[in-house]
Amino acid sequence: MSKTSTEEAQTDAAARRAKGEFVRGVSGFRSVLGEDPDFPAEPGRYHLFVALNCPWCHRVTLARNVLGLQNAITMDVAFPSRTTQDDPVAPNLWEFNPSRIASLTGTTLPECTTETATGQNVRLAKQIYEAEGSHEASVPILYDKKTKRIVANESAEIIRMLNAQASALGSTIADADRPDLYPAGDGHDALRRDIDTLNEQIYVGINNGAYKAGFSSDQAVYAAAFKGYFDTLEALEHRLASDGRPYLTGDYFTEADLRLFPTLYRHDPVYYVRMKLNGARVLDYPHLWQWLCRVYALPGVADSNALIHCRQGYFGRSWNNVVPLGPFHPMPYPQAYLHPELAR
Repeated sequence: MSKTSTEEAQTDAAARRAKGEFVRGVSGFRSVLGEDPDFPAEPGRYHLFVALNCPWCHRVTLARNVLGLQNAITMDVAFPSRTTQDDPVAPNLWEFNPSRIASLTGTTLPECTTETATGQNVRLAKQIYEAEGSHEASVPILYDKKTKRIVANESAEIIRMLNAQASALGSTIADADRPDLYPAGDGHDALRRDIDTLNEQIYVGINNGAYKAGFSSDQAVYAAAFKGYFDTLEALEHRLASDGRPYLTGDYFTEADLRLFPTLYRHDPVYYVRMKLNGARVLDYPHLWQWLCRVYALPGVADSNALIHCRQGYFGRSWNNVVPLGPFHPMPYPQAYLHPELAR
């Protein structure tokens, strides 16, 4: 598989973190489903471990849904707030515990599940890694139920695999009707280059840029990330406005659109406050807003996430377990995503 993910340089990572910079780590499991002989593409064999508040997981659940793989790839969902200081193992771990109560609602969250793929009914994602001798603890995880092994945990690579192997994995959508997120073949060289360029721009400025701003403890680092984020939004707004194209590369939904969507889906109701990205709303960019609503309306997209998980996950632990209730003007989210006419 060609390089699919932009990885942040790890040089002096500890020192940079100590100075207030958010530095994303590198995923350790990088097998290629359908190319690695240990992991052939077969219907019903593979499983996803995700958290719906996580934007990197949202990439994967989006791909699963738009490619028609909901029946072919099973999935477990962690509670959106990670474990607390009084957890018997450790704090800040992803937990498969559907009995936990969300402070936002005062109830359990119906999307959350127990762990169902390993045969061990483990409670923590960390335990899935420990079975492989790894100290990682992140989600998403693409897991092989037959061999009881982790295939991959880099979201960019997982979505590329699912797209390439959708038919063999058992997609319920006919090949002619299913989106091709990253078209293969010599006739699509220019399109793939365009997608690759957009992926880099979106990852640096938007996807990871949101975290650089939100988790920085240094004013200068935050200011640079803030500027990069909104400069990139402005560039994408102009790109869509230049010729009225419906999607980032033209007439068709591709991997570039899929990678942008999770961050912009979270921007107005979560990141505007939590990530200190209060320069503007997506609603203030008419072409980006209409693009966001257009993607949200695609089959499977709305069902790929739950905004209540995003609110609970980002605010529930770090904001004294109190979750902001807005925005509610011009209407609540995610209902607003059904109304492209709200943008002016």
